[in-house]
Amino acid sequence: MNAVAAPVPVESATPVRILRERSGDAAAIDALVLAAFGPGRFAKTAERLREAAALAVGFSAFEGDRLIGSVRLWSITVGAARSVFLGPIAVDAASRRGGLGAELVQACIDEAKAMKLDGVLLIGDPPYFSRFGFVAAPDAVFAGPVDRRRIMWLPITDTVPVGAVHPVA
Repeated sequence: MNAVAAPVPVESATPVRILRERSGDAAAIDALVLAAFGPGRFAKTAERLREAAALAVGFSAFEGDRLIGSVRLWSITVGAARSVFLGPIAVDAASRRGGLGAELVQACIDEAKAMKLDGVLLIGDPPYFSRFGFVAAPDAVFAGPVDRRRIMWLPITDTVPVGAVHPVA
């Protein structure tokens, strides 16, 4: 009988570093996001919001000199709430399942708290994002179609996200 050994996780010889996005990262980030989401992302309401909002901050994950992950925060308001819109989170296919996405989300949460915002808004998977403290935000209204079950808010202050979501340029 031939025994087949189970795969053994191999530690990367190069540690992953999460850094603030630099202007020189933009082309590589665009390519990573396109590879992760395809051209269909351009038809989404979230993309329309990102196109009109100012980039508040982005984070890039590198293994050596290779970009393997990215996430951005966009300046928005939700009614009276000062906020940022999180997304997209993109991780290179070969680097998934190692928790890098969670590390990128946590970097965003830490940054939003440091910015003294009211909260963080996103459109995403409730089971994934609830572990970070995100809750349903049914009263946040987007200017286009969205799956309302996927609108989530991470409260930082007591301000509630009620009303229209507007980009801040």
